[in-house]
Amino acid sequence: MSTCFLATYIHHLDPFAIQFTESFGLRWYGLAYVSGFIVAFFLLRWFVKLKASELRDSEVADFVTVISLFGIMLGGRLGFMLFYNFGELVANPASFFDVLGGGMSSHGGILGTVLVALIYALVKKKSWTGLGDNLVIVCSLGVFFGRIANFVNGELYGRKTDSSLAMKFPSEIIEGRRSAEGYFSWDFPTDQLVEVATKAKDVAPDLLDEVNDTVAKATASGFDPHYQVSQLILKASEENESFRLILGEILTPRHPSQLYEALIEGLLLFLILLAIRLKWKNLYHGVITGIFFILYAIGRIFVENYREPDAGLIAGMTRGQFYSTFMIVIGIGFLVFGFVRKRRNQIPASA
Repeated sequence: MSTCFLATYIHHLDPFAIQFTESFGLRWYGLAYVSGFIVAFFLLRWFVKLKASELRDSEVADFVTVISLFGIMLGGRLGFMLFYNFGELVANPASFFDVLGGGMSSHGGILGTVLVALIYALVKKKSWTGLGDNLVIVCSLGVFFGRIANFVNGELYGRKTDSSLAMKFPSEIIEGRRSAEGYFSWDFPTDQLVEVATKAKDVAPDLLDEVNDTVAKATASGFDPHYQVSQLILKASEENESFRLILGEILTPRHPSQLYEALIEGLLLFLILLAIRLKWKNLYHGVITGIFFILYAIGRIFVENYREPDAGLIAGMTRGQFYSTFMIVIGIGFLVFGFVRKRRNQIPASA
């Protein structure tokens, strides 16, 4: 069956845009962040020209740099460690700096952005909520870029489904589960991966020897060979379409929830907020920020129903849903603050 249809598509996109060595290169995930920062710079400058911002044109570059480095990057990383990997942070604080190992939280990035914008506003004596109203617009577009990058990486995929939109993600072979008793098991045991390599010996003749050799060396050294074997399988899947089809026979059809999030939490939210900004250029400060928090939270809570949970549940909700409920409360707070204070833009004389 052809792999061009979504229902039979087996993910095999290369996470590297440009690759220099086996483990080093320019990744699409990094490009997503860079693209978001560049677009943010030009959009914020546009808002200045529209007189919908208290920033001066000369201040935009510094503002974007500060928000990008300390709000989004630092906040996103810290949020991931606190919300999703707190045990590892306590056991090994240095793991915070293992950014190449992955792990960024959108909730952490949003919270970090809010706090850094507050500090910037206090230092520059500008309206915090006024800065935030434009910032959340560009942040929503940044969410879009980030979720597209998640899809390219084949990570944060959705739950099992028989939907016609289902896709298969080979990266699920590296996943495992820990039981209530504390026992860990791989979703796809090493023996199962060896069977796949054996079945594919005609289309990937060298793979079986590599897999068997890896298993033998790891076993002799007293190590679990699963991770190394899974990496061999994933590499073969990316490079060899015939093998990919054989591997696809054991993979699970799943929702491409990264694309759902990109459209709902990112692009759609961006268009709504941008339309509000252009319609009411001098809206009370905090109103657009409040709308962002509420709509993002609603979209996230909805899409989480289709996304495979990447951490334990809290009160029967995924971590994303649980943290998003607080965003709704925060959003309502911004709306109330905006309509009570009724602060509007105070345009700098040299804007």
